[in-house]
Amino acid sequence: MSATSILQHEETSFVPLSAKPDEIIFHEPGYHIIRRNGAITPFDARKISVALTKAFLAVEGSAAAGSRRVHEAVEELTEQVVSALMRRSGEGRLFHIEDVQDQVELALMRGEHHKIARAYVLYREERARERAQEKAVESLATPAINMTAEDGSRRLLDETRLAAIIEEACEGLDAVSAAPILTETRRNLYDGITQDELSLAPIMAARTLIEQEPNYAYVAARLLMDRLRREALTLVSDRAEQATQAEMTTRYASYFPEFIRTGVEAGLIDPELSRFDLKRIAAALKPERDLNFQYLGLQTLYDRYFLHRQGKRFELPQAFFMRVAMGLAVREVDREARAIEFYDLLSSFDFMASTPTLFNSGTTRPQLSSCFLTTIGDDLDAIFKGVKDNALLAKYSGGIGNDWTQVRGLGAHIKGTNGESQGVVPFLKVANDTAIAVNQGGKRKGAVCAYLETWHVDIEEFLDLRKNTGDDRRRTHDMNTANWVPDLFMERVEADGEWTLFSPDETPDLHDLYGPAFRAAYEAYEAKAARGEMKVFRKLRAVDLWRRMLTMLFETGHPWVTFKDPCNIRSPQQHVGVVHSSNLCTEITLNTSKDEVAVCNLGSINLVNHISGDGLDMEHLARTVKTAMRMLDNVIDINFYTIPEARASNLRHRPVGLGLMGFQDALQKLRIAYSSPEAVELADRSMEAISYHAISASVDLAAERGRYSSFEGSLWSKGILPIDSIRLLKEARPGVDMDETSTLDWESLRERVKTVGMRNSNTMAIAPTATISNICGVSQSIEPAYQNLFVKSNMSGDFTVVNAQLVHDLKARGLWDEVMVSDLKYFDGSVGQIDRIPDDLKILYATAFEIDASWLIEAASRRQKWIDQAQSLNLYMANPSGRKLDELYRLAWRKGLKTTYYLRSSSATHVEKSTLKGTDGKLNAVTAAAWGKACAIDDPECEACQ
Repeated sequence: MSATSILQHEETSFVPLSAKPDEIIFHEPGYHIIRRNGAITPFDARKISVALTKAFLAVEGSAAAGSRRVHEAVEELTEQVVSALMRRSGEGRLFHIEDVQDQVELALMRGEHHKIARAYVLYREERARERAQEKAVESLATPAINMTAEDGSRRLLDETRLAAIIEEACEGLDAVSAAPILTETRRNLYDGITQDELSLAPIMAARTLIEQEPNYAYVAARLLMDRLRREALTLVSDRAEQATQAEMTTRYASYFPEFIRTGVEAGLIDPELSRFDLKRIAAALKPERDLNFQYLGLQTLYDRYFLHRQGKRFELPQAFFMRVAMGLAVREVDREARAIEFYDLLSSFDFMASTPTLFNSGTTRPQLSSCFLTTIGDDLDAIFKGVKDNALLAKYSGGIGNDWTQVRGLGAHIKGTNGESQGVVPFLKVANDTAIAVNQGGKRKGAVCAYLETWHVDIEEFLDLRKNTGDDRRRTHDMNTANWVPDLFMERVEADGEWTLFSPDETPDLHDLYGPAFRAAYEAYEAKAARGEMKVFRKLRAVDLWRRMLTMLFETGHPWVTFKDPCNIRSPQQHVGVVHSSNLCTEITLNTSKDEVAVCNLGSINLVNHISGDGLDMEHLARTVKTAMRMLDNVIDINFYTIPEARASNLRHRPVGLGLMGFQDALQKLRIAYSSPEAVELADRSMEAISYHAISASVDLAAERGRYSSFEGSLWSKGILPIDSIRLLKEARPGVDMDETSTLDWESLRERVKTVGMRNSNTMAIAPTATISNICGVSQSIEPAYQNLFVKSNMSGDFTVVNAQLVHDLKARGLWDEVMVSDLKYFDGSVGQIDRIPDDLKILYATAFEIDASWLIEAASRRQKWIDQAQSLNLYMANPSGRKLDELYRLAWRKGLKTTYYLRSSSATHVEKSTLKGTDGKLNAVTAAAWGKACAIDDPECEACQ
């Protein structure tokens, strides 16, 4: 590579390379360097590494980025140069810049890096001349290119419009330029290019720049918008049409009625939406909000959410949000006003409804609920009805949790045939295969989670379901599993006591008991077994079973650990039933029975949008929660129910699950490290505020629409709010360590709840938000940052993700350059080992595996005190061990958590070292996994909720 090439590389970098040969200095106490202008400055040994890394990048290009070989070579060369200079300096501790450059050349030559050494020599000789030439590069005339239209006709490419669209996509964004996008786009054009290929070319060009500057994610989204506008406007108007973002400020209003008409004619939109005042509705659309999308969010919507006909999308983003809003407002009195109110909330990203609601609201099949919980009975009719129910519920995007504890165990007697049962496992295999067969219309994989109580005699086989070895007929590779753990088992583990396994046909009441009543019945059955009066049972050491549970959790990612007693003892609805399991993502804790399939309707507050310079904006949050709760309550009445048991349960109890996302973003906006007491305090105060306003909103709805029918006898009716139910848990299980402090006026709200009532039996649950957080461009749920630079994989492809706030901070300190990108790749998105990054930023931007998981549990415990359901809590461990896992999950139990979700453990698979360029979308799949086995960055299972 020539010196000219090095110089050109330097100029086209997203940040000019600052460490030129005559500026290479080292910092070593007492050592100084004489510069060309006579100035004497101290050494800085780190700068030699930066300069050498840039030299390798200049010569070897993207192949050197993050390369272990290059990283180790730079370290060795730097050490050689510094050592040579120290030897040559003698006692003077002073030498000239030319000495530095000479030693760099010698080190490169001795290390046999001949190409880099040659380029470096040429660069020194020609630097002055080439600086003068660097801006004199003439652009080559682009040859005439013809574009092929969809009808096969050819016309001259409109390069003026192409340039204008790219320029428009960059408007108002810092640190982006249209020039490199246009240059790369032109490089990929050819005579006869199709319209689709032409629209894709600038998107691809912009995506390659995201790792350098996060704002290119907005540019790529805006270029995708141009493609989407052409599709949608052409389809609804029946003529070839395209528009710029500026032109859409007026075009949106006329497009929207055409969109509704097209959707109704295609049988995709509920005809009732055409009877709204569409002129009023269209006037409320805000086209400028199309500019708020990042590429991952808009591509996800494009691939999986927007309505389409024969593969062509005809739904634009603001029409999408309004269609969802109108669907949720269809039964309101002033439905236009409510639709506009709901639209404003969704399109601002202050709140986002769950995926099924976004998929189906306003359509002819409005199945809007996220989660379904069922109990499987102990006979063939009940078992296969449960499997059929799974299929019907999954068909329209529902995520399912099944309670299988009632099914008798292996070896139990079957009266009808006088034979022995094969246990629960063969039926779980059938449920697994059903989930795969019913894949939600191709939009998402079907997803189900099986729960089994820890005393079930088949529990050990249940633990093995996700193993890749053994009899495949007794494995469920695609279904999630979870342990439903009673407190008594944990107490036996703590005491290193014995545990007895039973078949539920001989202990039928254990399924419905919890707390002291469960203890009494269980111990009575143990005594009965000791007298030889039980046919199927097995004794084992509780600690041994616990260790096996944790071992399988680490090895396969399953079964998850969830706690039966706190889910029931703190349940507001314990007067009408029992919580037998959680759901697919472990945040829903609702009653189930043979007559009731629990249903929950989810949505999430975007917390970072409610953070101001002074902290949490309580007024803004109160407005958002009030509107969000009305939307969620509307889901219950509008919803399309596929089985009668779900309809009966949902209309009787009316549960909803309001959660949050963007917690990590909120922390970083407030300059708070995740592993700190301040972060725990924010978790506490933010969830207290959401809880307060969610309960208050449900009371307001009760005053307007009436209480839910099973209100009397509930904890609500007794004035026992979630914060108050902690004492019930402490009474049942002494030793629970949960904070009970509060800051808001709970006493007056408590009185309102008792006197007015509640519209909803349950109001809160924190779901994973795997997809809707992508749409909003914020961090997932309550998760810490996975990495600061990685490739995210989901059903829409693979996407470069960069922590924009980190980039902003590094730019402010002059540290964001190509070497920093290389270092982030090398260290798998972690800033902790990059010497140039200051300690305060290392703490603030610590990634999930650098945070002690006990901080996650402490924050979760503070949230759990306010939540009437539960939360999807992933736990991270960089170097797991049996002791660490044991301590972590015992801590979760003692801290009063109701459930936990995935255990994420770092693996030997890391981010691709050579480059992240070209890995976005569906063209190039690059694994960026540092999850443990059976875990993914964006699990379809997570998406089943949100």
